[in-house]
Amino acid sequence: MNASEYANNAGNILVLPDAVIQIKQLIDSDAASIADVADLISFDPALTVQLLKIANSALYNFPNTIDTVTKAVQVIGTRSVYNLVIAYGVANAFENIDLSAIDLDLYWDQSVNCAILSKYFADELSIAGSERLFVAGLLHNVGELVVYQLTPDVASSCRDFSATVSPAARQYKTLGFTYADVGAALIKLWGIPEGIWGPIENLHNPDLPKSGAQEKQILQLAYRLTLENVYGDIYRSGSMLDPDYYQQLKLDLSDVRNALDHTNLQAMGVLAMFNPGSTSVY
Repeated sequence: MNASEYANNAGNILVLPDAVIQIKQLIDSDAASIADVADLISFDPALTVQLLKIANSALYNFPNTIDTVTKAVQVIGTRSVYNLVIAYGVANAFENIDLSAIDLDLYWDQSVNCAILSKYFADELSIAGSERLFVAGLLHNVGELVVYQLTPDVASSCRDFSATVSPAARQYKTLGFTYADVGAALIKLWGIPEGIWGPIENLHNPDLPKSGAQEKQILQLAYRLTLENVYGDIYRSGSMLDPDYYQQLKLDLSDVRNALDHTNLQAMGVLAMFNPGSTSVY
């Protein structure tokens, strides 16, 4: 199977929750008011709790408690809420399938680290709608779940990476493409905007298209830092990071260190929102 075939086959067993599809359709119509969006979210208790948790988390650091969905939509913005709803929806699409063969704690460690780093750099560079990069980071490796579900033996082979063979190189050798290719194809199949799947699709592309290049560069930088942060027993600090990855964004090494400090402070809280069973310690 190629990446698109994996995505198409996964699409037969993985579906976005109804509430997410309805909210997506409402916001995509461009006719939705804040009240419309808030009312629809409020019909789903789990989504409501998740959104309020995120709105009151250190990701935003709002001075006052946000205690209603309406207030959350007002403060965060409709488009940002849209992105967070998508993150919730994709994460929950995998809730009812068998992933017993995968280390989900490790999977979420990688996803959350990449999400926080991506949002941090987007905020530092004053990119509007930094939640879009948070979601791209959170979903950058969702293709791994697809491959594990459809061909677990192949996915197990892809885990055989090392200090000299990167995860992407192992995936290329085993599959002929990467988990990012599968994830981008699935997210695209679900009709989720290019602002999310575009950076994922170009995660391992050395020749980025000019359109949205800065956002794609951010995800590439966040991904490489994530490998060092999560797989510190394999990758020593700096081993995955050519200075070009941050210098092309006009960042320096102190910016990178600050981003890692910020991520390590926030990771446990964000992990608890997306993977309540997490036992990771930073």
